[in-house]
Amino acid sequence: MTLPSCSSCSAGKMSKSWTGYGKFASNAFLSVGLFILTGCGAPTSGSDVNDPYEAANRKVHGFNLAVDGAVFGRDARPSPVPRPVSTGLSNFVDNLGTPSYALNNLLQARPEPLVKNTFRFVINSTVGIGGIFDPAGTLGLTRDPSDFGETLAVWGAPEGAFVMLPFEGPSTGRDVAGLIVDTAIDPVGVAVGWPQAGYLAGARLGNKIDNRLIYSDTITSILYDSADSYSQLRLFYLQNRRFELGQETDVIDPYEDPYAQ
Repeated sequence: MTLPSCSSCSAGKMSKSWTGYGKFASNAFLSVGLFILTGCGAPTSGSDVNDPYEAANRKVHGFNLAVDGAVFGRDARPSPVPRPVSTGLSNFVDNLGTPSYALNNLLQARPEPLVKNTFRFVINSTVGIGGIFDPAGTLGLTRDPSDFGETLAVWGAPEGAFVMLPFEGPSTGRDVAGLIVDTAIDPVGVAVGWPQAGYLAGARLGNKIDNRLIYSDTITSILYDSADSYSQLRLFYLQNRRFELGQETDVIDPYEDPYAQ
């Protein structure tokens, strides 16, 4: 009896992996298409706030506040992680996302950031020891993140309703759809498989926790010092997101209390 070679086994596993990836990605794109058609609602102008689910969103926001308060407390405090370790973790996680940035650049038909992100990933993954260091940045190839929410915006998809996600925080209908697709088509996650993909997800979670502590002053001020933290967070998110997409940034919030300080 002839046993299959290791290379044949690896090729078979890789073929099955990418076949499953193709099916998963196709289902994700279909789900997103249905989400956009049924959940995004009418397009809004760059200065409007579209929040038809405010009652439900406020309940989710209350849950997120309770979790944040239990984990981090209500007072600003510095991160206990040494700065070199924090920087290395941030660089590593950003490098993990760079192939996804490049893929979205391709879908957006933006060749300049596509080439930039591709070279940045190659340099930092090799010379930068898996992305822990950022030699590409010193060469002028600075980080240029992108996501499928931005891709949908480039394609003309409407922003949709504002939504508050458990644990994740503020988003919009379009960005929720983008999050689904980015998760499904993440090239690094597909390439490494399980359980390595789980370890990478743990690194991303650790980086989020570290960022929460690094920006503790600003976040604590919005969440716990505002007269209405929900409205403040919504306004901050929409202004920042529209700025990232090159859209109008002066958001007129019709729900905001004009007398709140």
